[in-house]
Amino acid sequence: MMKKQPNSYYCFVCGMKNIGGVRVAFYEDHDADGRGEVLARFTGRDEHQGYPGRMHGGVITGILDETIGRAINIGDSPDAPMVWGVTIELNVQFHKPTPLGVELTARGRIQEEERRLFTGTGELYLPDGEVAASATGKYIKLALEEISDIEVDAEVLGWRVYE
Repeated sequence: MMKKQPNSYYCFVCGMKNIGGVRVAFYEDHDADGRGEVLARFTGRDEHQGYPGRMHGGVITGILDETIGRAINIGDSPDAPMVWGVTIELNVQFHKPTPLGVELTARGRIQEEERRLFTGTGELYLPDGEVAASATGKYIKLALEEISDIEVDAEVLGWRVYE
């Protein structure tokens, strides 16, 4: 059984109260070699359109970015201090048009990890299993208080697992 990762209220990618957001659900999974991966599931809506009937490349990029960045949290216990993967560099390749209105999946994983940095890869899959886009990224590990000067806690962010 896959463990579901938390969502927030207003993040564009995972925010449950963001009316224009994608509302991606993230799960912890493992690849064929047993390494941890993040699995993302979502359905693009009209507000995510670029060309008619197609998902905007910026939305695809955001989803891949968050899917890879969340891989740093695989296996975290609820009591562990939250470390976030903050993007330093992201390279995306678009392979196929991405339709709206169908469930899509993305997968992301860590390739290399150092004390403060990690690199990862990810793919966005079409319903037939073909890769629509792929990405590689470099991230720095930071605590929330190092990222934002706004003092908030998990409850204010709406940071929890939603059914």
